[in-house]
Amino acid sequence: MRVASNSVRNLYDFEVERDILFFKVNRQGLVSFHGVNYNLKKPMTREQLTKLTKEGTFAEVASNCYVNLLKVLAMNEDSVCLGADSTGAKNLPLTKRQLQGLKSRMMASRRVPS
Repeated sequence: MRVASNSVRNLYDFEVERDILFFKVNRQGLVSFHGVNYNLKKPMTREQLTKLTKEGTFAEVASNCYVNLLKVLAMNEDSVCLGADSTGAKNLPLTKRQLQGLKSRMMASRRVPS
């Protein structure tokens, strides 16, 4: 059975604010995007990364890791829970200092998890 090419979704065609929970950047500019059920790696330029992080949706929690503030469900003493709801959530381990920085950033943007 053949599937029409226009009905197949391109793996790199996603909406960052809607689909991505967090992303990590390596030294070569390769970005690892983490969603609920997938991880994708995509090369990005410095300008693309700057635009992505300056829009206020993503908060830097480590030198190479950014969390989607819209997807924070809860924060524990050693991790942040990310997702659309608790059934498809991912836990990202963070230090207490990183969690405090994330809480401060969320308070500043008024996106406090319930």
